[in-house]
Amino acid sequence: MNLRFWGRQDRAEDPQKRAMRDAEAGSSSPSPLPRATVVLLSLGGASATIFGLWAIQPVAAPVALALVLSICAHPVRGALERIRVPRGVATVLAILLVVALLAGFVASLLIALTQFTTLLPQFTPQMEQIGQDIVAWLASVGVGVESAQTIIAGFDPAKLLDLAAGLLGGITGIVFSLVVIITLVMLMAMDATYLPPLFSELHKRRPTLVSAMNGFAVSVRRYMVAATGLGVLQSTMNFIALALLGVPAPFLWALLSFICSYIPNVGYFLAIIPPTVFGLLVGGWPIAIAVILIYGIINMIVQSIVQPLLVSNVVALNQTITFVSVLFWTPVLGPVGAVLAVPLTLLVRALLLDADPDAAWWRPLTGDIDAAKSVLRAKDADNRRKRAARRSAVRGEREAAVEGARLADE
Repeated sequence: MNLRFWGRQDRAEDPQKRAMRDAEAGSSSPSPLPRATVVLLSLGGASATIFGLWAIQPVAAPVALALVLSICAHPVRGALERIRVPRGVATVLAILLVVALLAGFVASLLIALTQFTTLLPQFTPQMEQIGQDIVAWLASVGVGVESAQTIIAGFDPAKLLDLAAGLLGGITGIVFSLVVIITLVMLMAMDATYLPPLFSELHKRRPTLVSAMNGFAVSVRRYMVAATGLGVLQSTMNFIALALLGVPAPFLWALLSFICSYIPNVGYFLAIIPPTVFGLLVGGWPIAIAVILIYGIINMIVQSIVQPLLVSNVVALNQTITFVSVLFWTPVLGPVGAVLAVPLTLLVRALLLDADPDAAWWRPLTGDIDAAKSVLRAKDADNRRKRAARRSAVRGEREAAVEGARLADE
């Protein structure tokens, strides 16, 4: 990666002048660092950055969420301004929209948690009986009783109830986080009114950086719209199926599946466990198996077929990077990192690859099919030119040999 991009060099200058200046500087400057040294320094800097984000997780997570929400709400203000709504009024309406969405989500979450705390004690005896059955089965296959008790200790209903009560008891922390996010969204929305002229001036000196940031914003909006639409579709189908099967609290599990729909690949496994357990409690194994089958079919259609194709076309990230991004950002930023894994990965790619022309050739490796196709087309064209040149050379040699033989005969 060319680190000179972050310096004060003007990328718009004449290439010949830049080449001459680089040649003059290269003749007197010391030799570049060895590749291994550059790699180690880069890894060290990345590790320090990651550790720093983890250390300030209570601050970094709300800032990341507020940034994504502000990016998603920005087109609303632009649409209002295009119909001649005053800029200040449009900004306030965009902020109110974000506040309403956050308030509705938090209210739904609190209702769901309250429903869970009232539902769980009703099934405590059944859960304890299932735990005893599991212990007996493990003992029958050779697992010691103490080891079996340790294995199922995490499924103690009392612990689950304490966890839910703790989440409800932490209402102060939830409200504080919500206030911080809303404040950040308000400030970012007001500051965003000055971005168009600033980006217009910056584009004259850093066109690739501005293009990278604009591309990042567009990709984030498309991803969030696609993920939200698919999440609503999936959670609605899950709610209908759970209600028909008679599983308790279908709204709670539908809300859980909606939240988990933002977590690629991993979210399905997090969302299926609770409704399967409660289906087992109320209807035995037939209901539990029905829940697994229905969730599996819905997940196969929505997350395994539609979402990968749609998200890959929207954000141009391959499935491996998408999955690794969840594993990476979750320990760094917690649950917010899991939900925003794809937008955060897009931000890293925009800063490190898209903003630097010398590193743009790495982009096809991240899953940009269009870029990969252009590279392949250029490679094929180059190969065709080389083959044509070789054929011309062989034809010329043959013609020269024939001409030489003719002259020798004469």
